[in-house]
Amino acid sequence: MAKHAAPGWWVPFQKRWILVLLIMLSVSTLIAFFIRAAFEPCDRQLEVAHKRVQSIPPIAAKNNPLSFMKSKLVLLVSHQLSLSGGPLLLMELGFLLRGVGAEVNWMTIQKPFGEDEVIYSLEHRMLDRGVQVVSAKGQEAIDTALKADLIVLNTAVAGKWLDAVLKEDVPRVVPKVLWWIHEMRGHYFKSDYVKHLPLVAGAMIDSQITAEYWKNRTKERLRIKMPDTYVVHLGNSKELMEVAEDNIAKRVLREHVRESLGVRNEDLLFALINSVSRGKGQDLFLRSFYESLELIKEKKLQVPPMHAVIVGSDMNVQTKFELELRNYVIQKKIQDRVHFVNKTLSVAPFLAAVDVLIQNSQARGECFGRITIEAMAFQLPVLGTAVGGTTEILVNGTTGLLHPAGKEGVGPLAKNIVKLATHVERRLTMGKRGYARVKEMFLEHHMAGRIAAVLKDVLKKSKNHLY
Repeated sequence: MAKHAAPGWWVPFQKRWILVLLIMLSVSTLIAFFIRAAFEPCDRQLEVAHKRVQSIPPIAAKNNPLSFMKSKLVLLVSHQLSLSGGPLLLMELGFLLRGVGAEVNWMTIQKPFGEDEVIYSLEHRMLDRGVQVVSAKGQEAIDTALKADLIVLNTAVAGKWLDAVLKEDVPRVVPKVLWWIHEMRGHYFKSDYVKHLPLVAGAMIDSQITAEYWKNRTKERLRIKMPDTYVVHLGNSKELMEVAEDNIAKRVLREHVRESLGVRNEDLLFALINSVSRGKGQDLFLRSFYESLELIKEKKLQVPPMHAVIVGSDMNVQTKFELELRNYVIQKKIQDRVHFVNKTLSVAPFLAAVDVLIQNSQARGECFGRITIEAMAFQLPVLGTAVGGTTEILVNGTTGLLHPAGKEGVGPLAKNIVKLATHVERRLTMGKRGYARVKEMFLEHHMAGRIAAVLKDVLKKSKNHLY
């Protein structure tokens, strides 16, 4: 993204306007590309394309904590390839490793029959970045696994691949496996999935609370012991931070997104950005949003018009749950206040457009919830459930406000929405403090450093096992 023009450029006055015009055109062209990649209007909703702005160049390998991975052969194994958090994080790890000269292969275990637009797009994105896509079945898969210096198995479900494909070669492979676990649900604790977990070189988990949950659950339910477990908090990509710190880009993105939604610049916009499912709490958020509108009306509070946007729909295949959401909106007659947007890789335009992020994941919450730190990078306060990894990111009362999960959280979330709607200064202060926390803890180089320490340890164990 183009940066602000530095004041006091030493050029003749007549030429300054030409330079300013060129800068404005450059920014406009880049933003227009970003906008086209992010959405196109459709019946006052948005159909979001699965594209992003071209990634900025990686930092020099000599300054990268992962530089020791140069020339290493790394196999990344994912249970699926989709727009969900696990596969996208694994892809990002692949790009980081490619940036330091590692040879990276990718396998997707479960693929639908026929062509899939999302898989096609993501595979070509990996190929463009030098990540080789290979079959997860047959002799090619076995040979790749045996040759690899390191195998990263992504999510608990991917564990079934070990027996199904490697078979008698499993003992030769598991000592060099790093198992990256993101799940927080009880139904993943099945022997078919995780029976080899005690034998791998290590498990990497995104939050302390999830690591404790896995340690206790595997012991109580499966009577197995977790391997050495590493807690690695995630970080924002440099690409996202580049947009978040460019005020011109943010302003233009905000204007375009709001115009497409039919939301004015002075209106308040609350967003929940997650795949639409009951576990992500969109239904309870809409109830809270409606209650907040009623509270404002009842107390005759003076606030700008409020809107809610749910980013994470699938407009081609609307689930029963999503139909419930839309019917609730119609029933409460808030169609002009609630907007549904298709799921997307490009969250930056929406983070630039909204005023507050809602993180409303239910039950045990998110393992980490990367959208939370992405929102904080855009100086947005976060209203989150007091469960899971959110509690390790959000500082209650400082960078946002926590509320209980479940139905008992509907009222508190409604009140928190009203609090931030009626106190502009508090909203802005929380956003600034969230940004400062991101800069301190949740950047790409922080994550790369944490992952590097894990990979060094895993490679050392793998090497020792050979001898």
